[in-house]
Amino acid sequence: PGQERFWFLWDRLFSGTLGAVVLVDTRRMDDSWYAIDRLEHHRTPFVVAVNRFDDDTVRYSLDEIRQALALPAHVPMVDCDARVRQSGKDVLLTLVNHLHDMAIAQEATL
Repeated sequence: PGQERFWFLWDRLFSGTLGAVVLVDTRRMDDSWYAIDRLEHHRTPFVVAVNRFDDDTVRYSLDEIRQALALPAHVPMVDCDARVRQSGKDVLLTLVNHLHDMAIAQEATL
């Protein structure tokens, strides 16, 4: 629920949540701040999927977007096209792999 009218739902979403995907539109990057802030506040692992369009007049690199959103290096980022089924699957696989890597790292510290 990225739109402001749905912000009241955020805290309910975190019950039982293992991870999340933040879909970023480079034409409106400021709209991503609230989602990222809530996820970090709740310590919910997440990945950032940068939705690319054919008509992007300015193409920012993932590093430029990471810097603009002040994302730490451990947050995975991936390009995607939300209109393409396989691209959506790839984003979800990125999230699952990230959660798996985190679980392995946590297990190694026990």
